[in-house]
Amino acid sequence: MKKVRITVVRIARYDDLIEKYENPILHACDMKEGQVFTANGWNKPDGFCESAWTSISPFVMTLAYGGSDIYEGWMKNKKSAMISCNDGFRPVSFLLEALEEQAS
Repeated sequence: MKKVRITVVRIARYDDLIEKYENPILHACDMKEGQVFTANGWNKPDGFCESAWTSISPFVMTLAYGGSDIYEGWMKNKKSAMISCNDGFRPVSFLLEALEEQAS
């Protein structure tokens, strides 16, 4: 099983939807663009958002176990995936990349 690098690539924010539908939330998302996490196999990295992990973990597990070419030709790097969390108000896009380093 491999380690998987998870990079926060983009954070969107839809203020019009937040204003219209969301109750106020403190610290809804603490991610920062450029932030990097490393999953040890398919284990959630320390400090990683639980909700985002729920969205991306199946793809992390696929890459950790050697899967590639998700959705047949979708990514230029066959051992990667671009996955977003499921927050409709402030979605975060993550680049997942399988590393050559073995998980411990």
